[in-house]
Amino acid sequence: MSPDARPDVTIVTSGHDVADARLHRLTRALVRHGASVEVLGLGAETDGPTGASVRTWPRGSMVGRGARGLTMARAARGRVLLALDPDSLLWARVVGRLTRRPVVADVHEDYRRMLEDRAWAQGVLGRGARVVARAAETVASRADLTLVADEHVPPGSARRRLVVRNEADKELIGPSQPWDERPRAAYVGDVRASRGLFAMLDALRGAHEWTLDVVGPVASADQPAVDALLEAEPELAARVSWHGRQPPAEAWAIAHGAWVGFALLEDTPAFRDALPSKLHEYIAAGLIPVVTPLPRQARLCDEVGGFVVADGEEAGQVLRSLAADPAARTRLTAPEATVARTSYDEAAEAIVGLLP
Repeated sequence: MSPDARPDVTIVTSGHDVADARLHRLTRALVRHGASVEVLGLGAETDGPTGASVRTWPRGSMVGRGARGLTMARAARGRVLLALDPDSLLWARVVGRLTRRPVVADVHEDYRRMLEDRAWAQGVLGRGARVVARAAETVASRADLTLVADEHVPPGSARRRLVVRNEADKELIGPSQPWDERPRAAYVGDVRASRGLFAMLDALRGAHEWTLDVVGPVASADQPAVDALLEAEPELAARVSWHGRQPPAEAWAIAHGAWVGFALLEDTPAFRDALPSKLHEYIAAGLIPVVTPLPRQARLCDEVGGFVVADGEEAGQVLRSLAADPAARTRLTAPEATVARTSYDEAAEAIVGLLP
């Protein structure tokens, strides 16, 4: 796309990094369907999706997100505005109404439930965030098009509502690779206690042959505890590699060759009905998923042959069994062939259909 050409779609996000996997999948689908795409978000421009014009802002504070969302919405040049988080959506709706441009809400998760899992969402800041989440849910129900990441994600009804699940994009993941000679585990995603950060370290503590690659940003609230733990246990620290946030292709290049992929989510309101996208991606990459017994991810593991564990200690037992018993390594059902058409294609067609 020429720098001076007006894009068909602007994706606006004041809370997500441009390396976000769902953002990459949406952009790729839009480009496949002939749309030119502009992405306004956080992080490094080089981490943005291929085929899009990318502009980024510094992450800044939670308090500053509202102002950042307004700045981004005003900077958006697209004929259609697609917002990825609550504050971005509120401002995109205002700018869209004033400029007569269609607005698409992409709702990644149940934001009100998610706030129950955030240490910062307390006091005045937490109350403000809940007000924004409720308002955004209302606006999402009235958007020209509403995409939700799963059936249970609100709003339950909208003018036009499409369920766009976080399906694996095989081209982004790349072909599965043979397992490494030495046993290795991987985790891809946001890194925090409720997503299994300390459970993964517990698992590795009980499986001395194993190493672990963690791909994703560690929550600032958990970083001091991680630092203290690893300083106290140098042998464990030597077996964990921290890669930080990576674009999807780079993230999966690191994960390829690992034997297992962790999804040791705690039983929080935000996760209870969730099916993490990383599980489908682990399977597509040939990793055996090791999960906690939340209903949907446990059912998926029953289908494909993953392991369901109560905690990090049980996960460590699984790792030791895999290292000791070659027969156990055949547990994973071969990934299904990639389908030619996904829900992202349906979403892209609907978005392109909004172009004036």
